[in-house]
Amino acid sequence: MVIQADFVIINANELVTLAGSSETPRTKEKMKDLGIVNNGAVAVKDGKIVAVGKTNEVLRQLDTGYEVIDATNKLVTPGLIDPHVHLVFAGTREDELEKMAVLGISYLEIKEQGGGMNKSLKLTSETSFEDQIRITSKILDKMLIHGTTTIEAKSGYEMTFHGEIKQLEIIKSLNESHPLDLVPTFLAQGIPPEYEDNSDLLVSEIAEKWIPEIAKRNLAEYADVFCEKGYYNLEQTRRILLSARKHGLKLRNHCDWLAHSGGTRLSAEIGDIVSVDHLIWTPLEEVDALQGQKTIIVFLPTSPFCYVNKYAPAREIIDRGMPVALATDVSAANMCESMQMMMTLAVLRMEMTAAEALTASTINAAHSINRAHEIGSLEVGKKADIVLFDAPNHRFFAYNYGINLVEKVLKDGNLVVVRGRRTDSDIS
Repeated sequence: MVIQADFVIINANELVTLAGSSETPRTKEKMKDLGIVNNGAVAVKDGKIVAVGKTNEVLRQLDTGYEVIDATNKLVTPGLIDPHVHLVFAGTREDELEKMAVLGISYLEIKEQGGGMNKSLKLTSETSFEDQIRITSKILDKMLIHGTTTIEAKSGYEMTFHGEIKQLEIIKSLNESHPLDLVPTFLAQGIPPEYEDNSDLLVSEIAEKWIPEIAKRNLAEYADVFCEKGYYNLEQTRRILLSARKHGLKLRNHCDWLAHSGGTRLSAEIGDIVSVDHLIWTPLEEVDALQGQKTIIVFLPTSPFCYVNKYAPAREIIDRGMPVALATDVSAANMCESMQMMMTLAVLRMEMTAAEALTASTINAAHSINRAHEIGSLEVGKKADIVLFDAPNHRFFAYNYGINLVEKVLKDGNLVVVRGRRTDSDIS
């Protein structure tokens, strides 16, 4: 059968397909199998992949009239997926990061001094819709330029009823206007100063007013809770998540970043939480409680890199057979828009192989946002979200680090990045 194509990428030194895992995420040894095709090619028509394989085999199937992208000596992968992003905020906190890194002042001490999340809540609430769109668009551009084509995008930096509605409307607007796909999450994150002495009242408002309205307006696909020391306790987390489930939202949970909170075990009790994130201080027996559930564990390497120098036990968790993903944890607290850097840290600090890290940044990350049937691998019928890296193979992310290896990014079959710049030009 002759296949029509708009363009074809040919001669890839490594074409990473990750084919065959759209139904279930990869675990254990399967995480190391990238489905690599040497001298590979991928053909695209109308934004979808129509052929994948060896270059000579793909070219034999194609009709004439297509354009060519030569990927000689290049690595070609699915678009990278970032499933944990605190996207909408104003202001920066680089001074606080320096205090924590150099002086050893803790995150909670910064909060007690009036900084941290409360500073971000104030600055973000004072920022207009239009200015926030402009600020957030720049973050999305940086992500796209570094090879990320889909993200999970959280609210949480205003923590008032109208403020969180505004945050989710900003995410919706950017999803419609920016090449990146945004999967929206309502996050119960900070506790505003006026609720510090009565956080249960805030939780009641979230569960009884905010979540029903967010669901009614179809502004979020997920709900998430900052189940951490000094923020939402176990019973508050349970109440928020069960309200979200009642109103049709899928569930995520922040757990055990600042200290052991018991949030991972709570997630197992609630059941079928889509993702449980951080797990730096989680006992392995609590991780085991998630066995058999459809839960992805999401590691966020920048958090320990910047704050506590203690990483989640990735090797032990993978060897136990749990599916894992990687994410940047972009936030007002620390900024790194590059999933390439997450793979670097995963290999050099978390004992993950380069193949495991790439799996965790693509098909497993797609599962963690329920998009594995559309993205995360290079297979016929999936979206043509494709990245060409100026690297000979997938191990280069941990070897040639600290730079952007992206040469081209294609989103839905459109060329959107060339050598570090956004572009609207034709394929070439």
